[in-house]
Amino acid sequence: MRTIKLGSSTLEVPVVAVGCMRINSLDKPEAERFVQTALEEGANFFEHADIYGSGTCEEIFADAIHMSDDVREKIILQSKCGIRPGMFDFSKEHILTSVDGILKRLKTDYLDVLLLHRPDTLVEPEEVAEAFDLLESSGKVRHFGVSNQKPMQIELLKKSVKQPLVANQLQLSITNTTMISNGFNVNMENDAAVNRDGSILDYSRLNDMTIQPWSPFQYGFFEGVFLDNDKFPELNKKIDEVAKTYNVSNTTIAIAWLLRHPARMQPVIGTMNIGRLQDCCKASEIYLTREEWYGIYRAAGNVLP
Repeated sequence: MRTIKLGSSTLEVPVVAVGCMRINSLDKPEAERFVQTALEEGANFFEHADIYGSGTCEEIFADAIHMSDDVREKIILQSKCGIRPGMFDFSKEHILTSVDGILKRLKTDYLDVLLLHRPDTLVEPEEVAEAFDLLESSGKVRHFGVSNQKPMQIELLKKSVKQPLVANQLQLSITNTTMISNGFNVNMENDAAVNRDGSILDYSRLNDMTIQPWSPFQYGFFEGVFLDNDKFPELNKKIDEVAKTYNVSNTTIAIAWLLRHPARMQPVIGTMNIGRLQDCCKASEIYLTREEWYGIYRAAGNVLP
């Protein structure tokens, strides 16, 4: 598995992150086979959140991987906190309490990465800074980042937070390309020109933040997958054509399309299917040509000005 540095840190991570949001859909033997396959593929970056399965996903993962000091040294763990029922909460108390719960469920003493999960409009950056300082000094968290935040929200945090924010988890797929499309349609009077995220793509590259695309196979907001979907005939025709060129699956090409971008992204895959997991991992070996990348982009219905 090819690796990249996570943001401005020295942490080397595989280019594909294994999302564990659905691991509670597997029984214990299935979960064990899944995490073992991921390790065999070099996909040792496992992504969690305290709300996934109300915490049960972290517990299931820890049991499935047979967490021990030896195992912990071989994997990279990321989790997120900040979502509570009916609200978001970036208070110092909530962050610290959440991390303690995450560590207990994952049966580990530390997280490699902690992300703040969706923006809290009531955030007090000073409280976040105090929480991060305590987590870092205690050794409970080594690196920090955010999720679903735009540049000015990140800048607000950076006003007080001294630790580098190394990653931002954002929705991005071949059919959800607003952060890319508005860059093509600058100063134009069409919907694609609307800047919905404050130029987060360029901001991330300028500030050495790794974008972690979530739902890389979804269209809309969890409306379904675009692969082999009759709603996207031209897109699937093009993806299948490119897949045939490289003798890989359409799943591989969908991830390779994201990895081709020079922003050096780290897609978070959510599949619990071992075959699709392996296909996603193969994407690290594929480097699409410029013609192939743009061909897929246009086949998704995107129009170049």
